[in-house]
Amino acid sequence: MKRALITGISGFVGSHLAEFLLNKGIEVYGTIRWRSKLDNIIHIKDKLKLVDADMRDSHSVQKAIEESEPDYIFHLASQSFVPMSWRAPADTMETNAIGTIHLLEAIRQSNCEPVVEIAGSSEEYGMVFQNELPIKETNLLRPLSPYGVSKVTEDMLGQQYHRSYGLKIIITRAFNHTGPRRGDVFVESNFSKQIAEIEKGLKEPVIYVGNLNAKRDFTDVRDIVRAYWFSVTKCDYGEVYNICSGKARTIQSVLDLLLGMTVKNVEIKQDPSRMRPSDVERLEGDCSKFKEQTGWTPEIPFEKTMRDLLDYWRVK
Repeated sequence: MKRALITGISGFVGSHLAEFLLNKGIEVYGTIRWRSKLDNIIHIKDKLKLVDADMRDSHSVQKAIEESEPDYIFHLASQSFVPMSWRAPADTMETNAIGTIHLLEAIRQSNCEPVVEIAGSSEEYGMVFQNELPIKETNLLRPLSPYGVSKVTEDMLGQQYHRSYGLKIIITRAFNHTGPRRGDVFVESNFSKQIAEIEKGLKEPVIYVGNLNAKRDFTDVRDIVRAYWFSVTKCDYGEVYNICSGKARTIQSVLDLLLGMTVKNVEIKQDPSRMRPSDVERLEGDCSKFKEQTGWTPEIPFEKTMRDLLDYWRVK
């Protein structure tokens, strides 16, 4: 039986990836911290092998590699909330960049030779000009947040460790992905949670918003984890691949879609605290390289993704 190690398995994407791999007959290990919430994986916890590890602690990361001896590693653990990276830039860099060094060094010094997927981000591209759309992997990286800088660092480290030490590393740059279990700090999930609370009578019929003009390229998380599996089984080591739908939507249109799924009349109010110091206005990706390499294509319609997300908050 093949083994996989997922760093950050209790997170949003990690939990969906764990389900996917279990269905593939893969033995799944995952790193958690002592304070990790296990709500996302509680329904499959008995099928997983959980390992205590903090990406900022090299010794615990090394122990996780030794214990799991994985054939595949999916490096998902990170501080992934962009606004938090402005409030805690050093912590974001330590968790994401230094944590990745700890992981790659642990792999390099181990007796196993896993295929490693480093989950990068479209936030690495940052400031993109109109003539550069849709964004290809060759586009210049101009990150506009400490989070974006930290993911560029992870990305470059992955490429360097492949070239310097021959580690079997693939870098993916996934654009926005969402679906059930998405954290409520993320815009489309926050809208869904507010609507669900309004429907339950838990809050006044007002939705607070930030920048509704920004455009993002959304893919269902269940399509994303399938892409991650393809990345470690079908992609070339040392290469970078965009993963996205190829269609940009305004945040306003996402909100309108969700409002069309409720019978409640809702007022919209802008909340200055939800505005970022600098924002990426448009992220629209080109993943033709990944599609040609793997045959992957998104299968879940965005409307279903949003309905599933709203229903998740309705029953939570």
